[in-house]
Amino acid sequence: MKSAASGNTVRVHYTGTLDDGSVFDSSWEHEPIEFIIGDGRMIPGFEKAVTGMNVGDTKTVKIPAHEAYGGHRDELVVKFNRSHFPDNIVPIAGLQLSLKSPEGQILNAVITTVEEDNVFLDANHPLAGKDLIFDIELMEIL
Repeated sequence: MKSAASGNTVRVHYTGTLDDGSVFDSSWEHEPIEFIIGDGRMIPGFEKAVTGMNVGDTKTVKIPAHEAYGGHRDELVVKFNRSHFPDNIVPIAGLQLSLKSPEGQILNAVITTVEEDNVFLDANHPLAGKDLIFDIELMEIL
Protein backbone atom coordinates (compact mmCIF):
# COMPACT_ATOMS: atom_id res chain seq x y z
CA MET A 1 0.00 0.00 0.00
CA LYS A 2 1.36 3.42 -0.99
CA SER A 3 1.94 5.92 1.83
CA ALA A 4 1.63 9.67 1.34
CA ALA A 5 5.03 11.24 0.70
CA SER A 6 6.55 14.57 -0.30
CA GLY A 7 5.53 15.45 -3.85
CA ASN A 8 2.30 13.41 -3.73
CA THR A 9 -1.01 15.09 -4.44
CA VAL A 10 -3.43 14.06 -1.69
CA ARG A 11 -7.05 14.64 -0.78
CA VAL A 12 -7.94 14.80 2.91
CA HIS A 13 -10.87 15.59 5.11
CA TYR A 14 -10.17 17.33 8.39
CA THR A 15 -11.66 19.11 11.36
CA GLY A 16 -9.54 21.71 13.14
CA THR A 17 -10.18 22.57 16.78
CA LEU A 18 -8.58 24.62 19.52
CA ASP A 19 -7.65 23.42 23.01
CA ASP A 20 -11.08 24.46 24.30
CA GLY A 21 -12.77 22.15 21.75
CA SER A 22 -14.11 24.94 19.52
CA VAL A 23 -14.03 24.13 15.80
CA PHE A 24 -12.25 26.73 13.65
CA ASP A 25 -12.48 24.90 10.30
CA SER A 26 -13.69 21.67 8.73
CA SER A 27 -13.79 20.19 5.25
CA TRP A 28 -16.56 17.68 5.97
CA GLU A 29 -19.36 19.86 4.57
CA HIS A 30 -17.44 20.28 1.30
CA GLU A 31 -15.12 18.30 -0.92
CA PRO A 32 -11.88 17.07 0.66
CA ILE A 33 -9.02 19.53 0.31
CA GLU A 34 -6.42 18.67 -2.29
CA PHE A 35 -2.79 19.71 -2.03
CA ILE A 36 0.73 18.60 -2.89
CA ILE A 37 2.76 17.54 0.14
CA GLY A 38 5.77 19.81 0.38
CA ASP A 39 4.57 22.66 -1.84
CA GLY A 40 4.09 24.94 1.17
CA ARG A 41 0.39 25.60 0.60
CA MET A 42 -0.52 23.97 3.91
CA ILE A 43 0.93 24.75 7.32
CA PRO A 44 4.09 22.68 7.97
CA GLY A 45 2.62 20.66 10.84
CA PHE A 46 -0.36 19.58 8.72
CA GLU A 47 1.86 18.39 5.85
CA LYS A 48 4.04 16.54 8.35
CA ALA A 49 0.96 14.85 9.86
CA VAL A 50 -0.31 13.61 6.47
CA THR A 51 3.11 12.30 5.40
CA GLY A 52 3.23 8.54 5.95
CA MET A 53 -0.54 8.07 6.10
CA ASN A 54 -2.25 5.47 3.90
CA VAL A 55 -5.62 5.93 2.19
CA GLY A 56 -8.35 5.39 4.79
CA ASP A 57 -6.07 6.18 7.74
CA THR A 58 -7.33 8.63 10.35
CA LYS A 59 -5.37 10.43 13.02
CA THR A 60 -5.59 13.23 15.51
CA VAL A 61 -2.58 15.51 15.82
CA LYS A 62 -1.79 18.55 17.93
CA ILE A 63 0.24 21.03 15.93
CA PRO A 64 2.18 23.57 18.00
CA ALA A 65 1.88 27.23 17.00
CA HIS A 66 5.41 27.33 15.57
CA GLU A 67 4.43 24.59 13.04
CA ALA A 68 1.12 26.31 12.26
CA TYR A 69 0.74 30.10 11.92
CA GLY A 70 3.65 31.04 14.18
CA GLY A 71 3.60 33.05 17.34
CA HIS A 72 1.70 36.26 17.90
CA ARG A 73 3.94 39.10 16.68
CA ASP A 74 3.63 42.35 18.63
CA GLU A 75 4.99 44.36 15.69
CA LEU A 76 1.83 43.46 13.74
CA VAL A 77 -0.32 45.32 16.27
CA VAL A 78 -0.45 48.93 15.13
CA LYS A 79 -1.84 52.06 16.77
CA PHE A 80 -3.58 54.57 14.50
CA ASN A 81 -4.77 58.01 15.41
CA ARG A 82 -8.56 57.86 15.19
CA SER A 83 -8.58 61.03 13.08
CA HIS A 84 -6.76 59.10 10.31
CA PHE A 85 -9.70 56.73 9.84
CA PRO A 86 -11.91 57.44 6.81
CA ASP A 87 -15.25 59.01 7.69
CA ASN A 88 -17.13 56.04 6.20
CA ILE A 89 -15.57 53.55 8.67
CA VAL A 90 -16.83 53.51 12.24
CA PRO A 91 -14.09 51.81 14.29
CA ILE A 92 -15.59 49.02 16.41
CA ALA A 93 -13.61 46.28 18.17
CA GLY A 94 -13.84 43.08 16.13
CA LEU A 95 -14.29 44.83 12.77
CA GLN A 96 -12.13 43.22 10.07
CA LEU A 97 -10.42 45.45 7.54
CA SER A 98 -8.26 45.00 4.46
CA LEU A 99 -5.32 47.41 4.35
CA LYS A 100 -2.85 48.20 1.60
CA SER A 101 0.81 48.50 2.59
CA PRO A 102 3.03 51.18 1.00
CA GLU A 103 4.40 48.34 -1.21
CA GLY A 104 0.87 47.52 -2.41
CA GLN A 105 0.49 44.31 -0.40
CA ILE A 106 -3.00 43.62 1.00
CA LEU A 107 -3.05 42.92 4.75
CA ASN A 108 -6.05 41.72 6.70
CA ALA A 109 -6.41 43.17 10.18
CA VAL A 110 -8.95 43.29 12.96
CA ILE A 111 -9.68 46.24 15.24
CA THR A 112 -8.83 45.08 18.75
CA THR A 113 -9.23 48.23 20.83
CA VAL A 114 -10.93 51.57 20.28
CA GLU A 115 -9.94 54.48 22.52
CA GLU A 116 -11.02 58.11 22.41
CA ASP A 117 -8.01 59.14 20.27
CA ASN A 118 -6.55 55.83 19.05
CA VAL A 119 -7.56 52.64 17.28
CA PHE A 120 -5.45 49.47 17.55
CA LEU A 121 -5.31 47.05 14.59
CA ASP A 122 -3.91 43.52 14.74
CA ALA A 123 -2.62 42.07 11.44
CA ASN A 124 -1.61 38.70 12.93
CA HIS A 125 -3.32 35.62 11.50
CA PRO A 126 -6.35 34.89 13.74
CA LEU A 127 -4.77 31.54 14.70
CA ALA A 128 -1.27 32.92 15.37
CA GLY A 129 0.06 31.87 18.76
CA LYS A 130 -2.39 28.99 19.06
CA ASP A 131 -1.75 25.25 19.08
CA LEU A 132 -4.12 23.52 16.66
CA ILE A 133 -5.70 20.08 16.87
CA PHE A 134 -6.64 18.32 13.63
CA ASP A 135 -8.66 15.15 13.05
CA ILE A 136 -7.44 14.04 9.61
CA GLU A 137 -8.61 11.31 7.23
CA LEU A 138 -6.59 10.59 4.10
CA MET A 139 -9.16 10.03 1.36
CA GLU A 140 -6.96 9.64 -1.73
CA ILE A 141 -3.41 9.75 -3.05
CA LEU A 142 -3.56 10.90 -6.67
